Amino acid sequence: MLNLARLQMLCEVVTRGSFSAAAEALSYTQSAVSQSIARLEAETGTTLVTRDRRGVRPTAAGTTLVDHAEAIFAQVEAAEADLAAVLGVRAGRLRVASFPSAGATLMPLAVATFRERHPDVALTLAEGEPEEIAPRLRAGEFDLALLFEFPGVLERDALAVRSVTLLEDPMHVALPAEHRLASKRALSLADLSEEQWVQTSASSPCARHVVRSCLAAGFEPHVTFESDDYETIQGLVAAGVGVALIPRLALTRVHSGIVVRGLAPRSPARKVIAATTAGPGVAPAATAMVAVLSDVASRYADDQVPGAA
Repeated sequence: MLNLARLQMLCEVVTRGSFSAAAEALSYTQSAVSQSIARLEAETGTTLVTRDRRGVRPTAAGTTLVDHAEAIFAQVEAAEADLAAVLGVRAGRLRVASFPSAGATLMPLAVATFRERHPDVALTLAEGEPEEIAPRLRAGEFDLALLFEFPGVLERDALAVRSVTLLEDPMHVALPAEHRLASKRALSLADLSEEQWVQTSASSPCARHVVRSCLAAGFEPHVTFESDDYETIQGLVAAGVGVALIPRLALTRVHSGIVVRGLAPRSPARKVIAATTAGPGVAPAATAMVAVLSDVASRYADDQVPGAA
């Protein structure tokens, strides 16, 4: 059987065109490389390289052997990567973070499914807004984070994370049940230009998108109350103090004192993504969790908000 270490030396000699350059690349002496090539030639019973003024060149047999050796090394690397992935999901840890409305909807089933499939992985879950958890993901504090972003707006460092889109999460209008527009099935943002608004804190991505959407419709929203808890926002709307735009994931439980309506021609939507750090070193368990989350998210793709028109 051919020796893999000697095959590697042959590839280096042929690629670099000299024994000395191959020796330097492999941290061997030139003598050790020469001896290894000589032994390989003895094993194969043929000359593999020739030397002339232009350096070291492979013979026809040498070229054939190098081609096969490169394919062999590629297979070995693939086998090592597959093994690392299997072992990585069987043990170790997975640190996940999520924004609240995804944490209340997507994450419970995803966590249960992941723990059933990979019981030996220590799984932790933290919660926060995207602007809080994205920097911690880039810093290596988390292996995976659920984030959201709006079309045309860069809320994260795109070069620092690798992302998979899980679903589109449209925002719906929440109105007090007795509102004058509650019976209207087709609403536009322009219909709400004279209303008072309830929204998340002014610096949050959702609030900024509400303002952008209203400005595009020709008015600036008059915001009277702010809360980063969508249950509180629903309660304020139900009390009649304003209207609000609320993402579908935050409307799995709809307050009895409000009605929910989509917007024409299309409701503004945020894109929910599963993000890991860019580059090598992504935890195999994180890749497995992304697959689980994609499956869970597909169950929400066609769900309707209770009571929405």
